[in-house]
Amino acid sequence: MKLKNRILAGLALTLAGATVLLLVAPSQVVLPSPHQPHHGRTQAKGPGHKSRILQKSPTNSSEVTGSTAEVTGSTAEAQEPPMEFPEVRLALEGAAQRVAAPRPPTHNPTLAELAVAEEGEVGMAGVWEAFQYGISREEMYPVEGTAVQDVLSAMRVLPIVGITQKEGGTQLKLIIEFEDGGQALFKPMRFPRTQETLPNHFYFTDFERHNAEIAAFHLDRLLGFRRAIPVTGRTLNITRDIYSLAEGDLLKTFFISPAGNLCFHGKCSYYCDTSHAICGAPDMLEGSFAAFLPPKAAAPRKTWRHPWRRSYHKRRKAQWENDPEYCEVVRDVHPYNQGRRLLDVVDLAIFDFLMGNMDRHHYETFKTFGNETFPVHLDHGRAFGRAGHDEITILAPLYQCCMIRASTVSTLLSYHSGPRRLSAALRRSLAEDPVSPVLLEPHLAAVDRRVARVLTTLTECLTASAAPDRVILARDSLYSNIQPDQPVDDGHYFS
Repeated sequence: MKLKNRILAGLALTLAGATVLLLVAPSQVVLPSPHQPHHGRTQAKGPGHKSRILQKSPTNSSEVTGSTAEVTGSTAEAQEPPMEFPEVRLALEGAAQRVAAPRPPTHNPTLAELAVAEEGEVGMAGVWEAFQYGISREEMYPVEGTAVQDVLSAMRVLPIVGITQKEGGTQLKLIIEFEDGGQALFKPMRFPRTQETLPNHFYFTDFERHNAEIAAFHLDRLLGFRRAIPVTGRTLNITRDIYSLAEGDLLKTFFISPAGNLCFHGKCSYYCDTSHAICGAPDMLEGSFAAFLPPKAAAPRKTWRHPWRRSYHKRRKAQWENDPEYCEVVRDVHPYNQGRRLLDVVDLAIFDFLMGNMDRHHYETFKTFGNETFPVHLDHGRAFGRAGHDEITILAPLYQCCMIRASTVSTLLSYHSGPRRLSAALRRSLAEDPVSPVLLEPHLAAVDRRVARVLTTLTECLTASAAPDRVILARDSLYSNIQPDQPVDDGHYFS
């Protein structure tokens, strides 16, 4: 029995030791190679097997967690001191030094001046005409002047005498007619400011936000672009200002919700049904009012396909998303092969990135001014959707072309380093709007964070470029990609 007990005791000790070794020994885990895609199933397949893989979009975009990503958060936490970006500052100084002399003043004609030259005197009795015919070749409105403020004031207070649903588009918009004959485009409030874009929703299925249109106008002005049309907020009484003026199919879509609120949904290709209705509280409705551009008969516009347009497809990618050298394709096509247009597209990309706007498929220019004019900054309803997400791919024109205006860099650096951050300037500007607060604090904090991301991307361009002195350009005329014997494209490639 003693021998048997010894054997049993030995077996028990052996089993216990083996158990301890299994518990404390490091697990042998095989990690996927960083150079190969990992989609969950890694076992080998037979020679005739076809794997079915959904491709993820390669992106360096970041998701911010913590208090800054909370939509209802505040700016109480102390911010980290801003980076200095010495490479960018040095390159900016070099760009200024390479310009031998200040640019001689050039004439910046307005639509009114050109109309007078062609047709004689042009009447500009009202605030609307003063704004529309004051549009110039280089900007939507001048730094100094009262035309834009007059238009904003008119859209905020003038009585409404007529409404028409705008044709086209995926979501409901109304054309508002004021008693003095002026018109504006009305985008209604669909949901509270605290409701962000759902992470699993594509940019092209997101609702449009009226407050994003308002904030975009103010941001464009603060960046010194002045290429966006004037937009203001206003609260309407649906019963008096819309229902009493509605006719036809629009009138048939009004109803009282179970909560007792007055609602309507209009007629359009998407999001115009009872489940996507626009409701008042109980009949008060907030929205954005955007001023109309001049009639196309007086100031015709050309529509251009954006070179970095997204595919607007759940699985298909655009060419620029797969080709890191895509900018070389753009550089060879008119009007991006010389002059200001490619630099304008980079400005537009930075503007969109600061707002988080991925919905940029086309843009317009005024034909009257030819190709040496600015792209009109229009349609920003899908901006400011996610405060905690920075979509770096919006900056593709910057990091693929590695070129930018010196004036844009100077503006970004001044806001980044202070004394007043871009968020503070934007908060102060938006406070003047009738529907303030237009943006919640996390979206304002995101603007500052994204300014730093733009400057970081520019630093990477300067480091990687074989010609860093060609990254920041003090003058548009310094850029030209035309070779002596190179034919100029007629511009239809991106039309």
